[in-house]
Amino acid sequence: MPSSPTPSPTPEPSGVRRRSLLGAAAAAPVLASLAGAGSAAAAPATTASAGAGPAGSPRALPGGGDLGPNVIVFDPSTANIQGRLDEIFKQQESAQFGTGRYALLFKPGTYSGLNAQLGFYTSIAGLGLSPDDTTINGDVTVDAGWFDGNATQNFWRSAENLALVPVSGTNRWAVSQAAPFRRMHVRGGLNLAPDGYGWASGGYIADSRIDGTVGPYSQQQWYTRDSSVGGWLNAVWNMVFSGVEGAPAQSFPEPPYTTLETTPVSREKPFLYLDGAEYRVFLPEKRTDARGVSWGNGTPRGTSLPLTQFYVAKPADSAATLNQALEEGLHLLLTPGIYHLDRTVEVNRAGTVVLGLGYATLIPEGGVTALKVADVDGVRLAGFLVDAGPVNSATLLEVGPEGASADHSANPTTVQDVFVRIGGAGPGKATTSLVVNSRHTIVDHTWVWRADHGDGVGWETNRADYGVVVNGDDVLITGLFVEHFNKYDVQWNGERGRTVFFQNEKAYDAPDQAAIQNGSVKGYAAYKVGDDVAEHEGWGLGSYCYYNVNPSIVQHHGFAAPNRSGVRFHGLLVVSLGGNGQYECVINDTGSPTSGTDTVPSKVVQYP
Repeated sequence: MPSSPTPSPTPEPSGVRRRSLLGAAAAAPVLASLAGAGSAAAAPATTASAGAGPAGSPRALPGGGDLGPNVIVFDPSTANIQGRLDEIFKQQESAQFGTGRYALLFKPGTYSGLNAQLGFYTSIAGLGLSPDDTTINGDVTVDAGWFDGNATQNFWRSAENLALVPVSGTNRWAVSQAAPFRRMHVRGGLNLAPDGYGWASGGYIADSRIDGTVGPYSQQQWYTRDSSVGGWLNAVWNMVFSGVEGAPAQSFPEPPYTTLETTPVSREKPFLYLDGAEYRVFLPEKRTDARGVSWGNGTPRGTSLPLTQFYVAKPADSAATLNQALEEGLHLLLTPGIYHLDRTVEVNRAGTVVLGLGYATLIPEGGVTALKVADVDGVRLAGFLVDAGPVNSATLLEVGPEGASADHSANPTTVQDVFVRIGGAGPGKATTSLVVNSRHTIVDHTWVWRADHGDGVGWETNRADYGVVVNGDDVLITGLFVEHFNKYDVQWNGERGRTVFFQNEKAYDAPDQAAIQNGSVKGYAAYKVGDDVAEHEGWGLGSYCYYNVNPSIVQHHGFAAPNRSGVRFHGLLVVSLGGNGQYECVINDTGSPTSGTDTVPSKVVQYP
């Protein structure tokens, strides 16, 4: 740790930082028009019903259209940009479980003197093809004043596709889960801690260039992928890098850096951009053994689609309307807001894009599954939140049907910045949150969270047994955050699965030992590889326990896997937060127990 004012490298127990501090609180051109300072983009399609469905029949639903009132588009001549940014931040700063959703979009050009502070459910992005097309001489800031300097609940916000020239030379991005920093160019340093260097529990960077040094300070864990950094200051528990130029060398366990020279397979998230006056969605190409940013020469490689090939959905749209659009051959652009679904959204066509803006949120009603993907090539799901409804859903999101077996290695499905929540905003239940059945799927950054605070929270109130279940073979997950499930947080049954970075907390609220007992085993592992799996590999995986309802609970291990040579792990750790519950081992029967009330990780460098 540096000599500058920083905390002890052992953070405060996360249960204290989260629950008790908060309690239950809370191809035709499309023209953009700005009516005044910070007004929403009115983007009327010039061909209201143009196009045809897959069989050549006229479409009943139009492609393109108005992006809605909560997509705010700025250009360098817009008056009082700062005032509009401040207005939205004031509304969203502490609205952790509120209904507001915003996307702040900046047309290519240069903007000066701005400090865009981001609150909950707020995304900021440039509308250029490259981050350097849109430069802010100023900052995009996330801090934690709303929570007394504690950043461990700074969830659900994002920054994408911008160049920043920070006023002080360093931009502050003090976030925790579900807050991606993608396709950003920081012409300076990046500070991942809040003002005062309070606690933080993030986070994720991808396809970004930070010219200066990244200072994590109190960040407990972090994953950085396919990026470039000028330096990296320190580590607390678990820092993982894949394909990052300038990353620290592999050194786990001390300091706890897990470093892969390249990322095995990656394909960047789709994004909205302007081509002249026309909105388009860029689809980056797949990369194998990637290292560094995808836009290094200023132009990313891939293809793009005009907005007229998308149904621009509004929160009032029904699931039937969304399915009709998909059946007619349109993609989906989900504008910011909350979508109530009385039936499953069915994605059956290869290459379909479902892209959310501003944390568009899907809530299934009556126990349905929110969204299902067929066993087809190249579907891209990105940028939305699935919030469980009060009636139990067997699943919330399914990628491929049960028994899916097609080879998708040339064109996999990607799931990126898709987040799942059970409880917190109100009662919600789901037996399993995310099921991956299709082969070769890439899940790139997800936070699957059974809420430990907010409304509708309790051991049975927001019951959710399994977080992520992987049945498909050859699945890769980069940036996996799964927390607080009643049984297994991750259960991996497919062959040749790979995970690069995993962060977990076991459920806080287990009432007693019997409630978590797994046959003869004390507790369900955070990450379970199926007994019959022959090949699996993971890098940089951590599980924490904080059994604050009953601190006497013992968890035998954080990780469970068959003991065979083809199942390999690199850089594992478990932590008891303040002695509230204990781990006896790290993986299977291997690894030292956690040490009483000392919040010190127990680590296994390699297994077996």
